Amino acid sequence: MKAPKKLKAKTIKQILKDAENRYPREACGVIVIDKSDNKTEIYIPCENVATDQTQEFAICPEEFAKAEEIGTVVGIVHSHPDQTTRPSLMDIAVMTRHRELELEIDPDSDPVPWHIVSWPEGDYRQVVPEVNKSLLGRPFVHNIWDCWASCEAYYKKYHNIEFPAVERTDLWWEDKDAESMYEARYEDWGFYRVETPEPGDMIVMQIGRTYHPNHAGIYLGEVTEFEGEKLHGSPLMFHHLWGQESNVIVYGGQWSQRARLILRHKGVKHE
Repeated sequence: MKAPKKLKAKTIKQILKDAENRYPREACGVIVIDKSDNKTEIYIPCENVATDQTQEFAICPEEFAKAEEIGTVVGIVHSHPDQTTRPSLMDIAVMTRHRELELEIDPDSDPVPWHIVSWPEGDYRQVVPEVNKSLLGRPFVHNIWDCWASCEAYYKKYHNIEFPAVERTDLWWEDKDAESMYEARYEDWGFYRVETPEPGDMIVMQIGRTYHPNHAGIYLGEVTEFEGEKLHGSPLMFHHLWGQESNVIVYGGQWSQRARLILRHKGVKHE
């Protein structure tokens, strides 16, 4: 069932009322089409289970499942307290990731729109998720689009290698007693250490004041093009640094000095 091109005024009014009731926290819920008649549009408020509900939202999985029993989910809803309806970087990252998963399950599926309202401004916006096929230009959102996620995406796209999900807390690298993610897990992920990088190797670096190596990139070597973009300089590395968009830089100087591990994956063939 396709999502409605535009929500009914009555539905938008219900969403705004929910945003008002939960202000200054973010409201969230889903739009469903009632299974009993396949046409009635229903807004179902859901519990926000995010850690910081004034800045983000996460729909309670159990309540999402209950909503699916009522009807087909055709919209995801949340509010922006004291902000515009413009999607945040987190919104964009989550929307894109969800759309990628939808397409993996069903390549012919239609996107499920997101509906954002602002309160107390009372504005409304519908956003249709899109997939950015390029690995370049993605905004940084920790745990969704970050350095490790970019490395994962590279290996999946270019070498058909997938890794198990890695849950990681923000600033884990500044905790002396925390697991050193890359050092502890690289062998389980199928990597082994080498001394000199070749294209396709992952370089793990130590950036800033940290107890553990906390940044990773993909060594590209002497290439002049990546993801359809012309490049200059050499050797090059693809990475995603905190607060920046994913990009390609010259690997040398401070980057090579900060390298702690050069890792080669067993599934990557080298000449």
